[in-house]
Amino acid sequence: MQSFEYEIQDEHGIHARPAGQLAKIAKDFDSELTITKESKTVSLKKLMALMGMGVRKGDRVTVSAVGSDERKAIDSLKSFIEENL
Repeated sequence: MQSFEYEIQDEHGIHARPAGQLAKIAKDFDSELTITKESKTVSLKKLMALMGMGVRKGDRVTVSAVGSDERKAIDSLKSFIEENL
């Protein structure tokens, strides 16, 4: 398992556009990819679940990957999140 933590910097949190982009990136990988805020965890491949988390500026999230391409998935997701959120 690979994971990283990140504090959301974007003024609007994880809103529709970045959520859609995250889901699209996640679907390119075979690994199980999740995001956790406090005690709630959802699949990054499920757009509506991701948007339903209500992640706002200042929230700390943990992104995790389990599977055959977990390292590559985490690298891609971390890069996107740091640049866009």
